[in-house]
Amino acid sequence: MRTHDGEGVPRLLSSDSFSYTVQARCTRADAVALLGDLSRQGELHPLIVRVRQLPPRPGALASYAITDRLELGPLHFPVTYQADVLIANEDEVVTVARQQPATTVRNHTRLRDEPDGVVRIDVEITLSAPAPLFGYAFRQARAAHLGLASRLGATLEGRAA
Repeated sequence: MRTHDGEGVPRLLSSDSFSYTVQARCTRADAVALLGDLSRQGELHPLIVRVRQLPPRPGALASYAITDRLELGPLHFPVTYQADVLIANEDEVVTVARQQPATTVRNHTRLRDEPDGVVRIDVEITLSAPAPLFGYAFRQARAAHLGLASRLGATLEGRAA
């Protein structure tokens, strides 16, 4: 994908997606309450060290400044980005996070009831970033979100109990 920065200079972006499914014995309302409130993502997301709620951006239900602690070899460094909750209802939660330079993570979560009080949570994460940063950003995003997925079911079931 080719895009332009604010100066009209072309820049190459790479994009890819990954997905996962979690099942939890809870209600969809419990799942939406957790997934649609990014201030609670520190409970799940292994990189998040701080979440601060901001005034909602136009078109967003809620907006946040989120700080992750990233590692690159022996270096540890904080990265702060903005994230918006665009949709949060009993069927889906959609969030978009933006970080400079030109990096976007879109999270589209679909929820549906299954037998015996189980909720199925299907998540698709799409990351776009400048080609030189893409490999690192995609590996970090996938590892963090799969870490989140490994905690999500137990967290929801603990809340529902």
